[in-house]
Amino acid sequence: QVQLVDSGGGLVQAGGSLRLSCAASGRTFSRDAMGWFRQAPGKEREFVAAISWSGDNTVYADSVRGRFTISRGNAKTVYLQMNSLKPEDTAVYYCNTARRIDNIPRHEYNYWGQGTQVTVSS
Repeated sequence: QVQLVDSGGGLVQAGGSLRLSCAASGRTFSRDAMGWFRQAPGKEREFVAAISWSGDNTVYADSVRGRFTISRGNAKTVYLQMNSLKPEDTAVYYCNTARRIDNIPRHEYNYWGQGTQVTVSS
């Protein structure tokens, strides 16, 4: 069994920054890609970013490219540095794992966390 624990969300003013963290526990999956998706009330789930198991490859949604940076601490941790936040970034953010990096933008996850709330005020 794999558990993902998301943290780091909070309330921030527009233009501010937050750093989300995700720690995995359970079976070893050192070659899994990891990523983040978000979901706002009344809206569909939205891909945010993904990173390969090696950390060499990253993918971003157009809406966050240039403002968000995904990184890995090791095989079981992933971070999302969010800068220049906008009110439209308000959502619950979930980290996830997948067999390959290209699975994540297609929402083909193996596991996902419980989510952490990000609220950006205008």
